[in-house]
Amino acid sequence: MEEKTGILSDIIYHNESNGYTIAVIENEEVPEQFTAVGYLHNPDRGRTYRLTGKWKNHPTYGEQFAFESYVEEMPKTAEGIQNFLSSGLMKGVGKKTAQAIVNRFGEDTLRIISEEPHRLTEVEGIGKVKAKAISDAFAAHQEFAGIVLYFQRFGISTGYAMRLYKVYGSDTIKTIEENPYQLIDDVFGIGFRKADRIAQLLGVPGNDPQRIRSGIRYTLWAHINEGHTFVPQKQLCELAGDLLDISAEEVYETIVQMAFEGDLQVENLEGRAVVYLLPYFMAEQKVCRKLIELDRTDLKPIRGDMDELIRLTERQTGIELSENQKRAVKIAMESGVAVITGGPGTGKTTIINTIMTIFQYNDFSTAIAAPTGRAAKRITETSGYEASTIHRLLEYCYSEGEDSMRFGKNEENPLRFDAVIIDEASMIDIMLMKGLLDAIPAGTRLIIVGDADQLPPVGAGNVLRDIIESEVISSVKLTEIFRQAKESFIVVNAHKINRGEYPDINERDKDFFLLHRKSEKEMLATILDLCARRLPSYFDGCDPLRDLQVLTPVRKGLLGCENLNKKLQKILNPPCPGVKEKRFGDRLFREGDKVMQIKNNYDKEV
Repeated sequence: MEEKTGILSDIIYHNESNGYTIAVIENEEVPEQFTAVGYLHNPDRGRTYRLTGKWKNHPTYGEQFAFESYVEEMPKTAEGIQNFLSSGLMKGVGKKTAQAIVNRFGEDTLRIISEEPHRLTEVEGIGKVKAKAISDAFAAHQEFAGIVLYFQRFGISTGYAMRLYKVYGSDTIKTIEENPYQLIDDVFGIGFRKADRIAQLLGVPGNDPQRIRSGIRYTLWAHINEGHTFVPQKQLCELAGDLLDISAEEVYETIVQMAFEGDLQVENLEGRAVVYLLPYFMAEQKVCRKLIELDRTDLKPIRGDMDELIRLTERQTGIELSENQKRAVKIAMESGVAVITGGPGTGKTTIINTIMTIFQYNDFSTAIAAPTGRAAKRITETSGYEASTIHRLLEYCYSEGEDSMRFGKNEENPLRFDAVIIDEASMIDIMLMKGLLDAIPAGTRLIIVGDADQLPPVGAGNVLRDIIESEVISSVKLTEIFRQAKESFIVVNAHKINRGEYPDINERDKDFFLLHRKSEKEMLATILDLCARRLPSYFDGCDPLRDLQVLTPVRKGLLGCENLNKKLQKILNPPCPGVKEKRFGDRLFREGDKVMQIKNNYDKEV
């Protein structure tokens, strides 16, 4: 690490929420000027900073000093003190007031503000209230500077120090010294390992009860992040013991105590003990109970003969259903909860359209939803019926009273529909399913549609597969691939792979290819050629910006999304006179660029 000291002469960028700053630093003694990148608390021009970090070379902006920590050096000259006071740190202190204070106290100004703030009233225009406000602002500034220094010995960056200070304020150091593991629950980005490192430097014993509890929770959360709702107790004892460097017996004793206190739930599952974090156990129990309740409740009756209703929809759509599809429709009409599952091309959308037609004939109020915006949009495009995300259906919003995000629709404020259809249900984890079922009152038909053979959800729980395998809820599996879907080798090969068969690849005039390349450079060149030339020329009407999407598993590197986006922008949407551009950080946005909306914004209807 290297130290650099200088005066902040310009702020190129500053994020007020997290303190991330790009600034120009000048050192008049050397002299030199350089760009510094890191986290600064309330930066302003004219202040002197001692930065600790290292040089890095940015591909666009060249050499920059990336600092991990800093110390703001208090000005010593009258001019420096005046600039500091008028920098905006203290509300109501502009250039004239700052000059008047410095004229009265000179180079002793900062000591007066800190130790004898009542004397500020000696300056014309400053009363007791304003004097206290100036003193409090300076004290808060010094307090944060002390916290930054405190954390430097733990290797905690200024960015994290700012997060902690926002949560705990003046109690930051006290809270951490009393229980450093509290950070895990209160501060996003602070995990067990970082908190444990702080605890070790504070001298917390390895067998401290708080440490063992945090290690157990950390191990459970690690498995939740991998999609599991519980961990076998024996495995948990061994894994947490290895993490904490203590015996499995000590872990077991703490698990028993945590279960007794209601922090964990220990269950006997097929002859073995398993351990849940309590919210996940409660969610599983609630989902099971609610599905059974919905399935057994009285339903609004369907008018008309079911076979005749199906024939009516077939005449309207011009699509004849298979016997298995008809069976799926009938089960959906007759059951409180029904599951319809099948791979791509097996007619799930056709069944949704048929069900919706029958519901409309019966004047049913119906909602259609899916876990993601893309899935909801696809339903709307293919069926013609309006669909939303599950989060939008449940009115996901910020609750000021709880200071957290929550669903506006719930048991106290349920949905008011005769039927709810959920598509792409394989993406639904246990917590989202609980939230959904909380909002569906008894008497509402629930139709769950999805492909149980798709990848499980990102969150914990494989809900769709578990519902099907329980055999408690009526379900129909669609297996027949229909004519139009058979024309796509993507669909055909998806089914082959699922059956354990080798896919058909590189068939002429088909849409499924596997291209082998030996190096990353060759891969990059092939991707760019496919997007710019080969695919647009092969498929009539193919617009590479609108119709092509490149998927990559990484962000960084030659084949990462950041580099691919730059390269694709260069060839698909190059600079052009009259085309507007906007640079943000190291990213250049150009009018006409393809944009991926990765977060729903209902205020703007996206």
